[in-house]
Amino acid sequence: MTPPTPLVQNAPPAPHHDGSPLHVSTQAPALGETVRVRLRVPESFGPLSWVGTRSNPNREPRFDEASVVGAADGWQWWQAAVEVENPVHGYRWLLVGADGRQHWLNQLGLSTVETRDHDDFRLVAHEPAPEWAASSVMYQVFPDRFAKSDVAPFDRLREQGELPGWAIAADWGDPVDPVYPGRSKQLFGGDLDGVREQLDHLASLGVDLLYLTPVFPARSNHRYDATTFDLVDPLLGGDEALVRLVEAAHARGIRVIGDLTSNHSGDAHEWFRAAQADAEAPEREFYFFHPSTGSGSTEGYESWLGVPSLPKFDWSSAELRRRFIEGPDSVVARFLGAPFHLDGWRIDVANMTGRLGSADLNESVRRTIRRTMLEAKPDTLLLGESTNDAASDFQGDAWHGAMTYTPFTRPLWSWLLEPGSPAGGGLGFALQRVPTFTGGDFHAAHARFAAGFPWRTRLATMNALDTHDTPRFATHARPGSLPAALGLAVTLPGIPVVWAGDEFGLTGVDGEASRTPMPWGSESSPEVAPVLETYRQLLRLRREHPVLATGGIRWLAVGDDAVAFVRESAEESVLVFAARSAATLEFEAASLAGADAAAPVYGQARLEASDSRVTLSADGPAFAVWSVGGVRAPRW
Repeated sequence: MTPPTPLVQNAPPAPHHDGSPLHVSTQAPALGETVRVRLRVPESFGPLSWVGTRSNPNREPRFDEASVVGAADGWQWWQAAVEVENPVHGYRWLLVGADGRQHWLNQLGLSTVETRDHDDFRLVAHEPAPEWAASSVMYQVFPDRFAKSDVAPFDRLREQGELPGWAIAADWGDPVDPVYPGRSKQLFGGDLDGVREQLDHLASLGVDLLYLTPVFPARSNHRYDATTFDLVDPLLGGDEALVRLVEAAHARGIRVIGDLTSNHSGDAHEWFRAAQADAEAPEREFYFFHPSTGSGSTEGYESWLGVPSLPKFDWSSAELRRRFIEGPDSVVARFLGAPFHLDGWRIDVANMTGRLGSADLNESVRRTIRRTMLEAKPDTLLLGESTNDAASDFQGDAWHGAMTYTPFTRPLWSWLLEPGSPAGGGLGFALQRVPTFTGGDFHAAHARFAAGFPWRTRLATMNALDTHDTPRFATHARPGSLPAALGLAVTLPGIPVVWAGDEFGLTGVDGEASRTPMPWGSESSPEVAPVLETYRQLLRLRREHPVLATGGIRWLAVGDDAVAFVRESAEESVLVFAARSAATLEFEAASLAGADAAAPVYGQARLEASDSRVTLSADGPAFAVWSVGGVRAPRW
């Protein structure tokens, strides 16, 4: 099998386009609007007889010719006008040389053969994500394991012998039990007031977006098996604790999003219990019962991956939609409004929602959720979990971004983990093993899966080293690779994510083992302090360099052990170099104007620039950033 051809060192500058403001005149076009798009072509590319875009409106190709609108720093800028004829309007560039040869440019790069519509650039006329999304730094909290306040209900109920019958009580310093029933029933007693009391920690990291896994009552520590969506779990402090948390977070400039299970409820949910008790109950149509299943049966229904405690929703039910996702009285809308004021939702198992056999209502469900959010509180974020190739569902019609592992997490692990590392569960690696990648493989995999998303979807997609469902990155990371891993999460397009505890250097071989109670009080220890400082310094880059949120990206050089790219805007460019071991990368000076005057921002790697070449090097694992002048481009 022939592997994909990676970007290589010493390659000359190539024509470039992306969805950033340097290249697209508007980030949120209306249907029918004409958008100006620009292509940069290096002078070294040679003479061109025709340049323009090839769109595919209504599945019929259309070509729009471009003209030169300026030149600077060895680049020609070509501009074409593209009418947005469909809500998702794909286009690619065609460059015809003086010799008649064709070159096509799409999100995967330059090709001498015709390319697929699937990898086109896209203009999206659906409502965009809130402006704050792309600049966010996200922190994920699993409430039971994050922090326990002095008034935590757990302690009082435990003392009185009134904990729920399913709960297995644990002290904060106890080890996590990885075996069922402890795996899902062990309860440490973290609460939402405990989260509120640690908001200063989040602020010190530079976090401004808090993602809470479910807070509804359930019969497990993870709470993805909700028993109701009408209230916050009293074990977490109830509705009032969530109100206090959100108010305190907002006062610090931190937004808060919740977690909803649109694919299933718990088998103790009031709706499911009503459906089981009476075949004529309206809730019966909320779930997929087999035809032979009568009233009172505990078998004969569809569930998430065959887990009986998680019965699957049937979204053909209009009443289910009314109660859960549609209109001002729905669960989706209620927690966005007073008194809770959540700033959005992460939707669990979004990829499977509404899908079973021949039924596929996923598009209808996700669009309904987004419409309800726009009506209830327009400035909110909607993220969907889709752990594998998510592109087909994430074209901008509903989900603003993805919680996915294909564009970033799996390629990153494959490049920066020790060879032969086990994968544990949750990440979706084939056969539970992490393949070993070169830097070229990392770039190729990242580019391939990112190419399926519209640009603005990429900006709101989560760049997670790990999550509550996965092993922790640090468990099998190559020595010294943390700055490169976190640095790439911060500097590549997308929302950098910190899973609570990563900044303490915690490890875990699978998702359950990674749900370790936070070791508060260890922040100044020799083991934790350097890791914590690395997180603070790297996350700070997002605040100090806005180009990392919305700027374009050009890859400059890739080797087995290092990669380099630049994030670009008219105001500033940021050069990024990541290495897993001693490495040297080179690229032509014409690829990056101003490299000879680049100012160091982070890291200890070396930059040497001459009139013809730029060299980046490090003596071991490294992550480095330099600030370069903004791109000189024609004004719109």
